Amino acid sequence: MPHGESMIPVYQPLLGGNEKTYVNQCLDSTWISSKGEFIDRFEKGFAAFMGVPHATSVCNGTVALHVALLALGLGPGDEVIVPTLTYVASVNAILQTGAKAVFAESAAGGWNLDPGDVRRRITPRTRAVMAVHLYGLPCAMDALVELCRDHNLLLVEDCAEAIGSRYRGRHVGTFGDVATFSFFGNKTITCGEGGMVVAGQRSVIDRVHHLKTQGLSPGREYWHDVQGYNYRMTNICAAIGLAQLEQVESFLERKRAIAAWYREGCESLPVSFQEDSPDAVNSYWMCSFLVGTARWRDPLRRFLRDRGIDTRPLFHPAHQLPHLATGQSFPVAEQLSQRGINLPSYPALTRDQVFMICDAIRKFHLVQAAGDMQEAAGSARNYR
Repeated sequence: MPHGESMIPVYQPLLGGNEKTYVNQCLDSTWISSKGEFIDRFEKGFAAFMGVPHATSVCNGTVALHVALLALGLGPGDEVIVPTLTYVASVNAILQTGAKAVFAESAAGGWNLDPGDVRRRITPRTRAVMAVHLYGLPCAMDALVELCRDHNLLLVEDCAEAIGSRYRGRHVGTFGDVATFSFFGNKTITCGEGGMVVAGQRSVIDRVHHLKTQGLSPGREYWHDVQGYNYRMTNICAAIGLAQLEQVESFLERKRAIAAWYREGCESLPVSFQEDSPDAVNSYWMCSFLVGTARWRDPLRRFLRDRGIDTRPLFHPAHQLPHLATGQSFPVAEQLSQRGINLPSYPALTRDQVFMICDAIRKFHLVQAAGDMQEAAGSARNYR
């Protein structure tokens, strides 16, 4: 990185609203743990934003998945089909219930779960399909809803990366039997750490609430009638979340602008962005693209880092991770993982910064092309 220049991070939260005011109200009230007015206000506000009747908060996005799966009754002997190209939490939550994760392939253009491959992997033990809306782009929900209906399967939506994403006018998370969200520090809205579970049926949310509060019986003090968990959100985290929720539309508008700037700035370069669907509204949690060949991915990341620009690789396919290795081959997911880069995507990015990043990407490709030409010329001389 050039001396004296600061790094442009992949992500940083924008905390310019009522975050400090609400947190100070928590401190003044002394309600700083898992009880307090901001928990109820955040849950109701999030449900209203989503257009769902019920939502309950938890302490992070991973436990949101775990308790949501438990609330649906998933456990040992069950199979849950999940994309191999996802953050590991999607898969770990399945394992934590005792169920088996069955990996499925990605669609080449949108990078999300391939419904055709899901159909091929259904067995008599399949109980559920987990749709992960990767990097903010909605999955092909019509096909997945139809598939689950035809085979009497539960549909779980992992919306950790998809706050503000819509499919055919509906917010993702409203298609399945249950859906989960994450409010980690790098998400579109953040609590620092936090999560939310939403569902159309009150009974599902009631079970989630029962499990997240140590299995506490609603009618008897300190009487715990099932194995439960301490998965509750704190009032302070909810206060931050509520302040963030008040700004969510402006965050989303900014992210759409940033994505458009990247596409404009990288026009004519040999990169391909995650393909949007005409049925979907992408929230662009991460602006991401594929380089032309896997051998360019890491050199490009180093080139950008030397110029003060931080990036991330796409997730490793879960079937290649040590504790999940299956020996299977998923060529599309593997190619996406090897070629993919997440670019800086936080809402405070300016147009000038985005075009500076695009200019650096352009310079890399010019250097790379010149090197390839020299290599080709050298090979030709050796051949002669």
